[in-house]
Amino acid sequence: MFTLILSFLFLNIPFQVTGFIYPTCSWRIKENKDKSGNERIGCFFLIQAVQKPVEKEYFSHFFNTQKHTEIHKYSLVLAFSMIEVNRNPDLLPNMSLVFSFREIICGWQPELSIFIEVNLDDYGVLPNYTCKDESLCGVALTGVNWAPTLLLYTILNNFKSQQFPHLTYGHFHPVLSDHENFPYLYQMASDDTSLALALVSFIIHFRWNWIGLAISDNDQGTQFLSYLKRGMEKNAICLAFVSMIPVNMHLYMSRAEVYYSQIMTSSANVVIIYGDTGSTLAVSFRMWESLGLQRLWITTTQLDVTPSMKDNVYGLFAFGHHHGVISGFKNFVQTLNPVTYSNENLAKLEWMHFNCEVSASKWKTLKNFSSNHSLEWLMEHTFEMTFSEGSYNIYNAVYTVAHVLHEMTFQKFHNLPNAKGKVENYVCNKLGAPLRKIHFTNPVGDRVSMNQEDKLQEEYDIFYIWNFPQGLEFKVKIGLFSPYFINGQQLHLSGDMKEWARGSTQMPTSVCSADCGPGFRKFRKKEMSACCFDCSPCPENEISNETNLEMCVLCPEDKYANTGQNDCIPKALIFLSYEDHLGMALSLMALGFSAFTAVILGIFVKHHSTPIVKANNSTLTYILLLSLIFCFLCPLLFIGHPDSVTCILQQITFGVLFTMAISTVLAKTITVILAFKVTAPQRMMKYFLLSGVSTYIIPICTLIQVIVCAVCLGVSPPSVEIDAQSEHGHIIIVCNKGSVTCFYSILGYLACLTFVSFTLAFLSRNLPGVFNEAKLITFSMLVVCSVWVTFLPVYHSTKGKIMVAGEIISILASSSGMLVCIFIPKCYIILFRPEKNSLKMIREKSPSHTHIS
Repeated sequence: MFTLILSFLFLNIPFQVTGFIYPTCSWRIKENKDKSGNERIGCFFLIQAVQKPVEKEYFSHFFNTQKHTEIHKYSLVLAFSMIEVNRNPDLLPNMSLVFSFREIICGWQPELSIFIEVNLDDYGVLPNYTCKDESLCGVALTGVNWAPTLLLYTILNNFKSQQFPHLTYGHFHPVLSDHENFPYLYQMASDDTSLALALVSFIIHFRWNWIGLAISDNDQGTQFLSYLKRGMEKNAICLAFVSMIPVNMHLYMSRAEVYYSQIMTSSANVVIIYGDTGSTLAVSFRMWESLGLQRLWITTTQLDVTPSMKDNVYGLFAFGHHHGVISGFKNFVQTLNPVTYSNENLAKLEWMHFNCEVSASKWKTLKNFSSNHSLEWLMEHTFEMTFSEGSYNIYNAVYTVAHVLHEMTFQKFHNLPNAKGKVENYVCNKLGAPLRKIHFTNPVGDRVSMNQEDKLQEEYDIFYIWNFPQGLEFKVKIGLFSPYFINGQQLHLSGDMKEWARGSTQMPTSVCSADCGPGFRKFRKKEMSACCFDCSPCPENEISNETNLEMCVLCPEDKYANTGQNDCIPKALIFLSYEDHLGMALSLMALGFSAFTAVILGIFVKHHSTPIVKANNSTLTYILLLSLIFCFLCPLLFIGHPDSVTCILQQITFGVLFTMAISTVLAKTITVILAFKVTAPQRMMKYFLLSGVSTYIIPICTLIQVIVCAVCLGVSPPSVEIDAQSEHGHIIIVCNKGSVTCFYSILGYLACLTFVSFTLAFLSRNLPGVFNEAKLITFSMLVVCSVWVTFLPVYHSTKGKIMVAGEIISILASSSGMLVCIFIPKCYIILFRPEKNSLKMIREKSPSHTHIS
């Protein structure tokens, strides 16, 4: 509990409002009242203007015998205010205000009536007035309840056919603002038009939207309900229930259980209470509290209710009109009678300010109020009495009357009636006109206006209030609401407000439905209130990253929803990269095979004069090995982030280089056939062999493939394909081959060359010759065909980097098949069986004549 107060002492307040919010702490001793019944003793003060100075000793005899009652408190405020007026030479020169006291029975609530009587014996002192001693012209000031006020107003305005201007210091009531029926009745309090706005701002600050409301069932409560509903509807705040408490005690008691059940069964943890002091609403609050209702209460300081310090109470916030600080009241009262008006007795009348800025250890003494040391400590740190709203209204009422008399004293009245019987009514009737128009600034700097339409919007101090056992109450000012700040910055709360009456570090929530967090959306059923809803998860690949969203947002194509469906995560780009293990392995294989092919090429170049190299047309061998080197390097175009250039190069390079390799194999096959044909006595065969016709096969076949590729590029060039739908959370980037017809045209042309080469090699496999390559070519073409026949179904059944890897493996497998089948046996002979790579061995094994069968 006490850490709450200390948290308010170290403020985190914007600089511009530090002058309005400062740590103010108050205490008082609350006594049980009205033990004898509903009737209370009230009083009239007859105030006279006399032509002599009047000091406060004049009032001492009256206050020496008074009990410590609410009436007594207001009487002290009245005396204090009159002393200030009397000491102001500029306000009422040549006169002083004095009073005499009379008690009356006021009924249900205490009523204080003050008649300000002006004795105008001397015409020269008060020009334009001629009055007798017995002439009574006054201003009535009545108290907190409107019904006795109207009764007294009726009685006074029928007295001697005079019109008595009537002031009220209680809560503003719409009935009393009817100037047609009550032309001489004026309310010192302002209309609570901005109170609803202050409450709504307070509710918004703590993110509540489900609020209970208990108000008096009268015009005042109905008007407040209208203001509050208007503000709540604009800010999506709902009323969980509205309890209209009857003002009639008997009617209330017959329904008390219904009101208790209504608030008890409601899920609202915050309840606003609005009504008059001593009303049935105040009785309801005390009953609800005694029955253990666990709620956070919000009310006004005028209702004057205080929760007990129990575990079943969240706490109570009270809004009170902000006004300037009136100093000197405690000193004034105690100089009247220091014994009677000790700090302890004054604390039974009014809140007492005490020093908030003390160490935390000092607060421990307050936990046990039964200790005399606790009360002594409070009295030691008490420095001033506060002014409640009723007291402050009395203070302004005295100054209002003083300013009216000031205007009437110094203005010149024309056509003053001479008839003796009309002077009295003339003066009294003239008091109403200046009252209706008077406006001034009081000594504490606040503007006072009796014109309700001209009054400024009220600012509100916000207090946190609770009481300890044995009647010790505490009140701490925690903030301010000012309608003159820009919207959104009108409410200022001091401190972090982390600790509450129950020791909780958080404010209680008061919502109809728990927030739909990120990943969910809210929806309402028809029978639900506007603040009530259900939550449902967002659909697949949709997110909500805020609370209470009604619609989820679909993630862009390049992003996907996370598991919590509160954020769109960029999809991972899937392509065969060098950093990937598969891509790294394939690239190493491609480089390794190309390097191995280069080594074989070097072996053949080094042994170019040997029979095995010469016998197989070394030129075609070199061309084939170079083609295979580039075929092995071709897969490097398939690895890495695809772009338009690489996609085009993939198709063209693969098609042209592989066509060159296959056409070279075809040329070697034809060369073998021609070599054996030349043994026959046919000049044409010899011409074809010696003229190198077979070498023309390579550029012709390659040119045809180049033309096919060019046509494909013109019709439908390859492009980058981004697939964001196939795999969740991934974007597959591959090269689109373009036109399917063109792609299969390239593969079909290669298949035709391979098939022709395979057929010719197969037919010539049995031709004689030590270094006949036909069998080797047959096996190599069989491997190539097998690889690409296997490639097609794999290519169509996979996607992404697996598909690309399959294409690379097919290129490497087919190329390595030709390399291994054609050149490894020859390299074995060259390197490990050089005796077979000799001319003598060839002559021994070769027959003189061989024909193709």
